[in-house]
Amino acid sequence: MEHEVFVPVPAEVLRATLTDPARVARCVPGFQQDTDGEAGPLTGRLKVRVGANTITYRGALRIAERAGRFALEGEGTEVRGKGTATLAVTLALTPVAEGTTIGFTGRVTAEGRLADAETEARTAAGARLLDRFAEALAAVADVEAEIAAEEADEDLDAVDLDGVDDGVEEPGGAPVFDTPVPPTPLDPLADEDLADRAGTGRPAEAAHARRTMIGRSAEEVDHAPPRGRYAPVPSAESSSAGATLRWIAPAAALALASAVVVSRALRRRR
Repeated sequence: MEHEVFVPVPAEVLRATLTDPARVARCVPGFQQDTDGEAGPLTGRLKVRVGANTITYRGALRIAERAGRFALEGEGTEVRGKGTATLAVTLALTPVAEGTTIGFTGRVTAEGRLADAETEARTAAGARLLDRFAEALAAVADVEAEIAAEEADEDLDAVDLDGVDDGVEEPGGAPVFDTPVPPTPLDPLADEDLADRAGTGRPAEAAHARRTMIGRSAEEVDHAPPRGRYAPVPSAESSSAGATLRWIAPAAALALASAVVVSRALRRRR
């Protein structure tokens, strides 16, 4: 028996599913796993439809990876009858564009009702069983891959949240947002806050004097006339009056000195 099935799933994802017997058990169509805890994951009952008949086998299936391929071996006994069946199949995964080709090669040896069925019915039953197995394998592998990707994203988000700080840390190690801001010099409560933080116990009178000085200085600054580039420009009349006074003062002094000299000269002549 040889059969191939294409599935749109990467080969590595399928390989991870085939290495887990519990997942493989969910992929076998018509398989009912035993509830016995000591039984293996691939031990139970398998229903196979051959033509118009349905045959139920009780047995076990084993799967092992060998040289990059998977070997499936199993045997079963008819639940209603004395017939038996033995399975030996090799499963190969071939990566292709947009998916994987699953190749089945093997044979089935049967006695009883399966052996009595027509060849075409046995071939159709085997192909249908392998097609459904490949489809279920691809579906389970795809779901498992999505779950693994979501868990990886959640782990990454958890790591990012754990590494977030409330503030930017300075070289010293303290967050910038947690660094206390000193009060401004004009704050009337600055001295009291600094005295309380430093524990110096500065008297209240010193703080009051400090606030009084600061307040007085502020008033003087507010009422002082502006200087420099912001000083008011004098008017033209005041400028001309000032210039006239600057010329009159030396002339008056010269006239006064001349009068003194003349009066002294007149006295000497007399």
